[in-house]
Amino acid sequence: MSKSELTHQIARQIRLLQQSFDVFDEVVAVRLGINRTDLRALDVVFGSAPVTAGELSAALRLSPAATTTVIDRLERAGLVARTRDASNRRRVLVEPTEAARAAERRIYQPVGAAGLRVLGRYDDGQLETILDFLTTAHAVQQEHAERVAGDSDA
Repeated sequence: MSKSELTHQIARQIRLLQQSFDVFDEVVAVRLGINRTDLRALDVVFGSAPVTAGELSAALRLSPAATTTVIDRLERAGLVARTRDASNRRRVLVEPTEAARAAERRIYQPVGAAGLRVLGRYDDGQLETILDFLTTAHAVQQEHAERVAGDSDA
């Protein structure tokens, strides 16, 4: 297969991978009884807990008022707890509840374990290439998200 054909096939597989992430996220959101924005917020909380409301707002690219609404919904769903920062009482910290951690173990850990099994078939050099590609692809996506957000004609 030529380089052009390979890059075309890789681009196609990336599109299919993005679609599979989208389907998985939708299924998870339905299972948890939350919307997709709330699921994105929960993912940020899982990755950075505890997270401040301001950090969550920045990560989601939402206004503080919209972020408060997201936190309220997640709290009502029993998935996050809101506490005051002991060192700065004006700052709100958001953490996953045990129910959220249980859902994370039940839903996401099997995916992670399967991914690790798949990665086990690659040697160190191949893993470095995969890591480089993913890091670069992430940077490209971030750059173009910012471009589209800032360009009314995009």
